[in-house]
Amino acid sequence: MKRDRSRLFNIVCCVAALLGPAASRAGTICPADPPMAPLHLPNLKAAIADRTQGLIVALGSSSTAGAMASDSAHTYPAILQSALNKAFPNAHFAVINRGIGGQDAPEELARLDSDAIALHPQLVIWQVGANGAMRHADPTDFHRMVEEGVNHLVKAGIDVILMDNQRSPKVLAAVENIILEESLAHVAKETGVNLFSRSHLMDAWSDEGSKPGLFTATDGLHHNDLGYLCVSQVLARQIAAAVGAPVAVSASR
Repeated sequence: MKRDRSRLFNIVCCVAALLGPAASRAGTICPADPPMAPLHLPNLKAAIADRTQGLIVALGSSSTAGAMASDSAHTYPAILQSALNKAFPNAHFAVINRGIGGQDAPEELARLDSDAIALHPQLVIWQVGANGAMRHADPTDFHRMVEEGVNHLVKAGIDVILMDNQRSPKVLAAVENIILEESLAHVAKETGVNLFSRSHLMDAWSDEGSKPGLFTATDGLHHNDLGYLCVSQVLARQIAAAVGAPVAVSASR
């Protein structure tokens, strides 16, 4: 047991060293990670243990597509893919960006089969709720659609992470924002899937002195490059910890 703990400690230290803290182009360092619930990703973990490619679909709206990022390399799916491959040099992760600006639960549910399940990923990260909040979506309908989508993914043998909203002026001004965030948390609890809470993350950073404006673009809605970077690095560390030690692949393979 003591040896196992020591091994786990070494894994976590190696992952932390590989993934952060990270610096932006301007040299700003991302804040420290706050305490977060661990992720449970059995399908992704099994794929990596079996030396199968770790395939992740990032489903969502403009936050996933990468609105206000300086280029495609600074979107969260691209940063996540790079960070995971750096942490696991003997494995291979692909993160497919299926973000479409302006969409929310109704549109994303409608393309769940074609844009996610048809690709046979082990993990889908579903970022949803910001546009719904700004459109004054009915919370009951929102909850039903997200729950339906999550159950569909789980039935297909796919791990799920629900991602809630960023702390930005336009999202915070939407009165439904908190209600939809709570709904996502309830769906995660009811279905047993994971929640990656950007709102919790940014609130914790703010409490430590890194205010949301540091991570928000000039449009008052989306992340800037630093925001995408810092959020992605935290998510990468969470996923890496859930997957566990990388499996050594021989040179002959």
